[in-house]
Amino acid sequence: MKNARKNDGKLNIVASKIRYYRELNNLSYQKLSDMLMLQGVDIHKQSIYNIEKGIRTVVDYELCGFAKCFNITVNDLVCDFFNELN
Repeated sequence: MKNARKNDGKLNIVASKIRYYRELNNLSYQKLSDMLMLQGVDIHKQSIYNIEKGIRTVVDYELCGFAKCFNITVNDLVCDFFNELN
């Protein structure tokens, strides 16, 4: 199945939010990867970089993992995109 690029050619809508919260929490790609792995979400640091660049998709359980690491809700990661649609 081929991924459809929707949001300015990116494969996900949360790229900028993940980067924002990672930097806000002073987390390196490696540290965030380690935190995700402790939750059972196996995402390599290069994959986090790819997510932030919009060249990798993000599945639902990964969104939940990111939200837990940042101590926010999944809605906080996606709300700006949906607000723009209305």
